[in-house]
Amino acid sequence: MANRVSFTAYCMDKPSLPKGTRDFGPAQMAKRQFIFNTIRKVFEMYGFQPLETPAMENLSTLTGKYGEEGDQLLFKILNSGDYLKNIDVSKLKAQDTRAITSDISEKGLKYDLTVPFARYVVMNRHEITFPFKRYQIQPVWRADRPQKGRYREFYQCDADVVGTDSLICEAEIILMIKEVFRGLGITDYTIKINHRGILSALAELAGSNNDSSLFVAIDKLDKIGEDKVKEELLSKGFTGNNLARLFEILNFRGSAIQKLELLANTFTSNEHGRKSTNELNQILSLLNGYGASDEHVELDIALARGLSYYTGCIFEVKINNVSIGSVSGGGRYDNLTGVFGMPGVSGVGFSFGVDRLYDAMEELQLFPEEAQISSKVLVCHLDEECQRYSLKLIYTLREKGIASEVYPDLSKLKKQLEYADRKKIPFTIVVGSDEMKSGVLSFKNMKTGEQQKLTLSEIISKF
Repeated sequence: MANRVSFTAYCMDKPSLPKGTRDFGPAQMAKRQFIFNTIRKVFEMYGFQPLETPAMENLSTLTGKYGEEGDQLLFKILNSGDYLKNIDVSKLKAQDTRAITSDISEKGLKYDLTVPFARYVVMNRHEITFPFKRYQIQPVWRADRPQKGRYREFYQCDADVVGTDSLICEAEIILMIKEVFRGLGITDYTIKINHRGILSALAELAGSNNDSSLFVAIDKLDKIGEDKVKEELLSKGFTGNNLARLFEILNFRGSAIQKLELLANTFTSNEHGRKSTNELNQILSLLNGYGASDEHVELDIALARGLSYYTGCIFEVKINNVSIGSVSGGGRYDNLTGVFGMPGVSGVGFSFGVDRLYDAMEELQLFPEEAQISSKVLVCHLDEECQRYSLKLIYTLREKGIASEVYPDLSKLKKQLEYADRKKIPFTIVVGSDEMKSGVLSFKNMKTGEQQKLTLSEIISKF
């Protein structure tokens, strides 16, 4: 009896979700599918092929690829069975967290899609045709602090090219971002670009060879402000005088051409700086070669992108006038496959964060009404005989590629029409005894209320 009571009490617990995760009902999924389909269509139009990798990877694959802060955000998976069986007791007593973790966890949920992609490329190098262009639409997980626009589980839509260092790839990333936003109806946005080589040259200018400290600190400018970033850099060995010159350049306001001129004049004797500035010039020139403008493109010298594997041009995209962070980002990485034993393969890619795109589009009310429609037609019926007749209609409609459904229960017509209204089904066909005899059906536009008497072929021709 006690067991039964405790089981009942357990079942009565209020269900909940882990923080930073969400359910998506049919209405939300319809909108998400609109985003997925728009992005997928653009990726495929640019020659990218689909790929999927497992939800989990070996921790040895993931660690050390995202910088120190990124490694702390990895979700670890406990080993199966008695995971404490072989643990060294001295590590427990010493509270050596990292050592304990490596003993009880060999796998982790993937943090992004780029590192698993690099692992895939190395493992399948003999079957891949290079340059290899792939896209991936899958969830990733980060043990971050949940807040608006930031989740612990979220989808990414990645497109990457490996096996070429051509800057055409960077130019086409900009074109794809523009194409996706055009398809989603987003018109007010900024594509920020920069180059890791410029930041490395700036680090040298500031008297430091510690590139990674500069990248990580500058990446926090929007979050903690200039003063806090300066404090962090001072603690990493940068000096006050050098930081003044550094931030004079980072804060320079002007057009992309003016900024590139500033950088060219700054890096006259710095090879990294000159090469990086020249590459950004070439990317803007290539856009013109496509017949595209640099509208929405901004050269942001302070853009850093915190991930440690970037080595070349970097991107970040922000939708303006919404309370959401960046919705897309990426860059070139020359050494990522090298850590898996395949050096010398350059790659470049970018990713859309679907959850942030969704939230931004909701805030701007950009989802088209048709994106929320599942069925185009609901066939209603007045009795059991009419319902059987409706099945043939449904079969013919579906054969013609028209998404449709028949109301499954014998209910009043009012209830059936209310069902269509709640599901946002735009049209209904009503079948009664007269309709069965004549073959002329009652066709109703649920939005306008207009009703017509039409044959099935006439109805089909309307779609």
